[in-house]
Amino acid sequence: MKNSYLLWLIISISFFILFGCSSLRHSLYQSNALDLGWFDQTFYLISQGIEPIVSFSDNHILGDHAAIILYPLSLFYVIYPDLHWLLIIQSFALSITILPLWKLAKQANLSDNSSLIVVLIYLLYPLTFNVNLFDFHTEIIALPAIVWSILAAKLNFRLQFMFSIILILSCKAVLSLTVTGIGFWLFFNERKREYGLFALFTGIVWFILATQFIIPQFNNGEVAAVGRYSFLGNSVFSIVTNLFTNPKIIFDHIWNLPNLEYIFLLFIPVIWYLNLHHFNVLIPAIPSLLLNLLTDYQPQKDLIHQYSVPIIPFLLLLVITSMQYKKKIAIFTRYTLIWSLFSFLALAKYDFFISKYTKQMGSLSAMKEAIELIPPEVKVLTSPQFAPHLSHRSIIKLAINDKKPIDIDNFDNILLNMRYPGWRNSRYTIDDLVKELKNNLNFKLEYSHKDVVLFKNLSNSKI
Repeated sequence: MKNSYLLWLIISISFFILFGCSSLRHSLYQSNALDLGWFDQTFYLISQGIEPIVSFSDNHILGDHAAIILYPLSLFYVIYPDLHWLLIIQSFALSITILPLWKLAKQANLSDNSSLIVVLIYLLYPLTFNVNLFDFHTEIIALPAIVWSILAAKLNFRLQFMFSIILILSCKAVLSLTVTGIGFWLFFNERKREYGLFALFTGIVWFILATQFIIPQFNNGEVAAVGRYSFLGNSVFSIVTNLFTNPKIIFDHIWNLPNLEYIFLLFIPVIWYLNLHHFNVLIPAIPSLLLNLLTDYQPQKDLIHQYSVPIIPFLLLLVITSMQYKKKIAIFTRYTLIWSLFSFLALAKYDFFISKYTKQMGSLSAMKEAIELIPPEVKVLTSPQFAPHLSHRSIIKLAINDKKPIDIDNFDNILLNMRYPGWRNSRYTIDDLVKELKNNLNFKLEYSHKDVVLFKNLSNSKI
């Protein structure tokens, strides 16, 4: 009873800290169009019965990552459409992972104190805190499901395992590779034939359905991330083929300094539990790890973005497995917990709240005032940091360098922050837009304060 109370207390404290941090970041206008505004618009459109065409890309949301979990989750927006639901869902998913993780540690016959150490190692793992700050991503919803699937397989809870696997697959198409890895590991390593076959079958089938039918159908083309692996081919099929038929090209792209740095960052928080005899528990993490190593896309090689989230459960499983065989575990875990705290202090981005996130403090009041002047449902062109505060509409576009040329006549309101353009490469884009708007007789400068400017399209009779 006492341990149960402590466990739920930790879960609750974790939730409120994570939700508080992500909410504070959003209130400081540090959240972004990609991806918080992206998913906020998606949830809003689905809840309103409107086809979820994300206006940032003009593609259907299923053409992004085939994340069908978004449809049932949008019911929260039916109750009340508010972006904070996304932050609540994400913080809850990260926090509730503690429950199956604790049970997994207890299933391995660890003591209550050792199980608590596992939970604390998870909470102090830098990515757990950092990914919560980086907008919203569906991989995080899959995190507790991945841990629960491992637990269910070990305890022979067939229905719970099947539900967990289906939930994982519903979160993002690429997670089908993680599910396939789980199946391979269960079938060949854990001798859980039935569970392994189910995961292998569903993972492979969903990968084919998602990448060859669902995403192309709604995206009018190939899977978006294919471009990051262009050296392997220009389609999912050619990439998979080259992975198996041309291993030399894989090794040529893996051995480089950025990847060594990434491996170091990934494993350093749990370095004291890296026992080669137990590395087989990392088999399901190989697909995600390989994807991150093969690309040159830097966000896939850090402990800030979401790309390493599917690896976390198996790092923790390695910790649990190693702890089973450690002698003098009490003394050992005491020092490793200190190491986890040191890793958190060194790699977690809590310092952003006194550095990066405070840069726009001088413009906050002006930004809020300008947003309040924009009517609902009008077409808006804006900077990325404004987008999550204005995404409850069908049309909202970004004033960024990547989207040039921009036809200003397509918009009813244009809101820009000249001092803080949002993305570095967009400063000249913002300056050029403001000059163009001031010289356009169809637009009126409706608000200007602290370099925050709002232009209104006079040719549109609706506003």
